[in-house]
Amino acid sequence: MAWRLFEEQDHAVLYQKYRLPSPSQIRNLVLSYLKRKKGKPFTLAVDIGCGPGQSTRGLASYFEQVVGIDVSGAQIEEAMKVDGPENVSYRRGLAEELEFEDGSVDLVTAGAAAHWFDMEKFMKEVERILKPKGCVALYCYRPPFELHYNDCSEQLTQIVQEMFKTLGPYQSEKCHIVQNEYKEIYHAITFPDKESIQQALGASSSETVLETKWTAFCLLASKP
Repeated sequence: MAWRLFEEQDHAVLYQKYRLPSPSQIRNLVLSYLKRKKGKPFTLAVDIGCGPGQSTRGLASYFEQVVGIDVSGAQIEEAMKVDGPENVSYRRGLAEELEFEDGSVDLVTAGAAAHWFDMEKFMKEVERILKPKGCVALYCYRPPFELHYNDCSEQLTQIVQEMFKTLGPYQSEKCHIVQNEYKEIYHAITFPDKESIQQALGASSSETVLETKWTAFCLLASKP
């Protein structure tokens, strides 16, 4: 059974304000894999668990059409409030019930969302809607993060680590899948042609001179 969380309006507003877009390194990794496995043209990409659409909009320059899917109507409402490319659209839906024609999709992505899916049902839908050699990319981030700010880096990073340790006993069992770097999800991907890649990431803010470092893991697979 899939889990349904993050659906409330207040939560969706916070996601729109604070959720980061997918890092360009991850997007480039996914697009390079798609180009290598399937090749152009890139017609349709589907972003599952899109939230307010940060990751969805990042794909707009590379596909004729991009569709963001989320179980939360509030998240979709927030996504639609943002002015974006005309080739991006959003709809409410389930990862396990994707309303696309058979063999019509080039790429299916899910950022920090796949651990909430019913992977058996999800993969059946992915196999159905992907074109031959079409690809699926499931990625997430490994906590805790490192924070770097002047001479306070060690203390800030320690605070973050203590926060995750304190909250650990209260988190959903699904979060253990993230801590295990999606190994269970990798084994649940039914396509034999698949890869698991780790990517070091970093971001900085010119306003606060705060630099963040973390690691992402990305599962990539190509339909036969």
